[in-house]
Amino acid sequence: MKVAVFCGSSLGDSPVFRDAAIRLGKYLAKQKIDLVYGGSQVGLMGIIADTVLEQRGCVYGVIPEKLKDKELAHTGLTELIIVSDMHQRKAKMAELSDAFIAMPGGAGTLEEISEAWTWAQLGYHTKPCCFYNIDGFFSPLLDMFHKMVTHQFMKVDYTDMLINEDQPEALITSIRNYRPPQKKWP
Repeated sequence: MKVAVFCGSSLGDSPVFRDAAIRLGKYLAKQKIDLVYGGSQVGLMGIIADTVLEQRGCVYGVIPEKLKDKELAHTGLTELIIVSDMHQRKAKMAELSDAFIAMPGGAGTLEEISEAWTWAQLGYHTKPCCFYNIDGFFSPLLDMFHKMVTHQFMKVDYTDMLINEDQPEALITSIRNYRPPQKKWP
């Protein structure tokens, strides 16, 4: 299995985020799950990649040419795939992965998991979309998704399809047990 992890190119303001990235990286490697991520050696991206590699796991980085130097592309990966732009990055990560996990990060992280989730809603794939909800980081966002249901902008099936866990073991168990909702348009 290969899992895409979207996360920050910075560490955030608390060691809890770094520690959680290490826990997830160790657990992925222990479970023989390959990591697919944005290809950087900095921030939470670098922490999770280094952890999986230190545990003798496989790591596939996907980075756009323009970000290769700015985000300091990780040179010690199992494979570093260089693409032309962010659209190709997301498409390649989706192609390589069996599931998507969002960890704390910024606008890019939010955009990446939102697009993967949208693709799932539209039936472009049936892969799980997950929030590794460290220290309640994503709770306000998840509340917003429920507000979309309350105001009838979204069906509850599409919020219920999201996996929301704060421990690596529960996250991976939920991924393995995932059943996608019925397609939006049969």
